[in-house]
Amino acid sequence: MKAEDPRLTAGSVPLASLRKGARGVVSQVLEGDSGLVGDELGATIGRRLIEIGFVPGERIQIIEEVWPGGDPMAVRVGSTVFALRRREARAVMVEVDAP
Repeated sequence: MKAEDPRLTAGSVPLASLRKGARGVVSQVLEGDSGLVGDELGATIGRRLIEIGFVPGERIQIIEEVWPGGDPMAVRVGSTVFALRRREARAVMVEVDAP
Protein backbone atom coordinates (compact mmCIF):
# COMPACT_ATOMS: atom_id res chain seq x y z
CA MET A 1 0.00 0.00 0.00
CA LYS A 2 1.38 3.39 -1.00
CA ALA A 3 1.54 6.12 1.66
CA GLU A 4 -0.11 9.44 0.89
CA ASP A 5 2.15 12.14 -0.44
CA PRO A 6 2.56 14.76 2.33
CA ARG A 7 2.97 17.48 -0.32
CA LEU A 8 -0.66 17.17 -1.42
CA THR A 9 -3.23 19.68 -0.21
CA ALA A 10 -6.27 18.12 1.46
CA GLY A 11 -9.25 18.17 -0.90
CA SER A 12 -7.13 18.51 -4.02
CA VAL A 13 -7.24 16.12 -6.96
CA PRO A 14 -4.89 15.73 -9.94
CA LEU A 15 -5.90 17.79 -12.97
CA ALA A 16 -5.54 14.57 -15.00
CA SER A 17 -8.53 13.03 -13.17
CA LEU A 18 -10.97 15.77 -14.24
CA ARG A 19 -13.39 15.56 -17.15
CA LYS A 20 -14.81 18.04 -19.66
CA GLY A 21 -16.62 20.93 -18.01
CA ALA A 22 -14.87 20.61 -14.63
CA ARG A 23 -13.70 23.85 -13.04
CA GLY A 24 -11.50 24.64 -10.10
CA VAL A 25 -8.46 26.41 -8.73
CA VAL A 26 -4.85 25.26 -8.93
CA SER A 27 -3.72 24.42 -5.39
CA GLN A 28 -0.24 23.09 -6.10
CA VAL A 29 2.14 21.97 -8.85
CA LEU A 30 4.33 18.97 -8.04
CA GLU A 31 7.85 19.24 -9.42
CA GLY A 32 9.81 16.32 -8.01
CA ASP A 33 8.02 13.32 -9.54
CA SER A 34 6.86 14.92 -12.77
CA GLY A 35 9.63 13.73 -15.06
CA LEU A 36 11.98 15.63 -17.31
CA VAL A 37 10.88 17.70 -20.26
CA GLY A 38 14.03 16.85 -22.21
CA ASP A 39 15.65 20.23 -22.64
CA GLU A 40 19.34 20.79 -21.97
CA LEU A 41 18.64 22.29 -18.53
CA GLY A 42 16.68 19.20 -17.42
CA ALA A 43 13.58 21.21 -16.51
CA THR A 44 10.76 19.24 -14.94
CA ILE A 45 7.27 19.14 -16.35
CA GLY A 46 6.10 20.78 -13.12
CA ARG A 47 8.50 23.69 -13.63
CA ARG A 48 7.31 24.18 -17.22
CA LEU A 49 3.66 24.11 -16.12
CA ILE A 50 4.38 26.84 -13.57
CA GLU A 51 6.14 28.90 -16.25
CA ILE A 52 3.10 28.81 -18.56
CA GLY A 53 0.63 29.81 -15.84
CA PHE A 54 -0.41 26.80 -13.77
CA VAL A 55 0.25 28.57 -10.47
CA PRO A 56 -1.58 28.23 -7.13
CA GLY A 57 -4.72 30.35 -7.06
CA GLU A 58 -5.22 30.37 -10.85
CA ARG A 59 -8.66 29.27 -12.10
CA ILE A 60 -8.84 26.35 -14.56
CA GLN A 61 -11.54 24.71 -16.69
CA ILE A 62 -11.41 21.53 -18.77
CA ILE A 63 -12.58 22.69 -22.21
CA GLU A 64 -12.29 19.48 -24.24
CA GLU A 65 -10.95 15.92 -24.27
CA VAL A 66 -9.93 13.93 -27.32
CA TRP A 67 -11.71 10.60 -27.62
CA PRO A 68 -11.03 7.78 -27.27
CA GLY A 69 -8.97 7.98 -24.13
CA GLY A 70 -9.35 11.69 -23.32
CA ASP A 71 -5.74 12.46 -24.18
CA PRO A 72 -4.75 15.21 -24.75
CA MET A 73 -7.09 17.52 -22.88
CA ALA A 74 -7.68 21.23 -23.50
CA VAL A 75 -7.43 23.27 -20.30
CA ARG A 76 -8.25 26.95 -19.88
CA VAL A 77 -5.91 28.65 -17.41
CA GLY A 78 -6.96 32.23 -16.86
CA SER A 79 -7.73 33.42 -20.40
CA THR A 80 -5.41 31.01 -22.25
CA VAL A 81 -6.11 27.46 -23.47
CA PHE A 82 -3.40 24.77 -23.41
CA ALA A 83 -3.40 21.18 -24.66
CA LEU A 84 -1.89 18.85 -22.04
CA ARG A 85 -1.28 15.13 -21.95
CA ARG A 86 -2.76 13.49 -18.87
CA ARG A 87 0.72 12.40 -17.76
CA GLU A 88 1.68 16.11 -17.65
CA ALA A 89 -1.60 17.09 -15.97
CA ARG A 90 -0.89 14.67 -13.09
CA ALA A 91 1.58 17.25 -11.73
CA VAL A 92 -1.17 19.88 -11.23
CA MET A 93 -3.32 19.57 -8.11
CA VAL A 94 -6.74 21.27 -8.23
CA GLU A 95 -9.42 22.14 -5.71
CA VAL A 96 -12.55 21.37 -7.74
CA ASP A 97 -15.57 23.69 -7.69
CA ALA A 98 -18.81 22.16 -6.45
CA PRO A 99 -21.10 21.18 -9.34
